Amino acid sequence: MPRTPDPLAGMTRLLVDGTNLLHALGRADGPLPPAAVVGRLRALVPAGVQATVVLDGTPAPGAIDRRLTAGIEVRYSGKRPADALLVELAGMAPATTLIVTDDNELATSLRRFGARTVRNGWMAEQLGRQRLESPAAGRPRPPAHAPAEMTGDEGPVRPGWNPGRGATKKTGNPKRGRPVG
Repeated sequence: MPRTPDPLAGMTRLLVDGTNLLHALGRADGPLPPAAVVGRLRALVPAGVQATVVLDGTPAPGAIDRRLTAGIEVRYSGKRPADALLVELAGMAPATTLIVTDDNELATSLRRFGARTVRNGWMAEQLGRQRLESPAAGRPRPPAHAPAEMTGDEGPVRPGWNPGRGATKKTGNPKRGRPVG
């Protein structure tokens, strides 16, 4: 199967319709929180590409409406629709801007400026390729594929979890002092 060209090739700016993407990636209980995607997005964006995630509405009370986190700018549209902010931001350098959205009307108006658009499916595929595991800084676990001598009929042989292991076992009433005697 021929590989499609990278949509980010030659782009200096990436704009993401954040609310649209969060709903597309959402779970059964609703859309993902923005922080769930922003951190992973940084790994996708090549050096030299400025990335901005635009969200509808206003931020949580006490937060600012524009912030830079992990190299990604997060902007809230405030009282106006996020689509209007995306059009405004794309108009600054349309020829080198890529916008990620599934909103057909928005994509059509952005292409009139000369900006390139790509659907959320591309971004979801890119985010899905990332490994969500990271090495833990603690007691190392046995390897996932243990040698044959370390496995039993039902799988790897290792001691089961014992709640407390004696370190947190409580005895007696913690509010009463020790008996004198």
